[in-house]
Amino acid sequence: MPGLSLDFSQPLQAACHCGAVRFTVLLSDGLNTVRRCNCSFCRMRGAVAVSADLSGIEVLQGQDALTLYQFNTGQAKHFFCKHCGIYTFHQRRSSPHQYGVNVACIAGMSPFDFAEVVVSEGRSHPNDRRTGAAGGKSVAAGWLRYEANPFTEAQLKE
Repeated sequence: MPGLSLDFSQPLQAACHCGAVRFTVLLSDGLNTVRRCNCSFCRMRGAVAVSADLSGIEVLQGQDALTLYQFNTGQAKHFFCKHCGIYTFHQRRSSPHQYGVNVACIAGMSPFDFAEVVVSEGRSHPNDRRTGAAGGKSVAAGWLRYEANPFTEAQLKE
């Protein structure tokens, strides 16, 4: 990932768009958990997420600005800034001991830093698949790819 020079062994600074919510995050496995999901909610939210253990997030400011959204089974807890609406992180249904963290909230990172992001099959949640080869396992529904336009700078100067 060009341009990324972050130390993933240390907590990273993160915030929502308006800055009302500020937190640190210690990623559980660096960027190796980067993913999107195609469940009904994530498909509309559109964020790229990475994982952190529950103890890996510390809200420094704006706990009162976080609002909670839950749906379907109510197990996943999705947190948003009530002022700017940005999704910050969520306690995962498939791994309740972890948070999924919006990479766009992490200082120095962007969803466009990743040339390819796996899309997890969330229309049929792993916790709902009890039998068969995919029973209880994460399944890749596909991949999202991004390629920067090498001519952007020149086009913006025209």
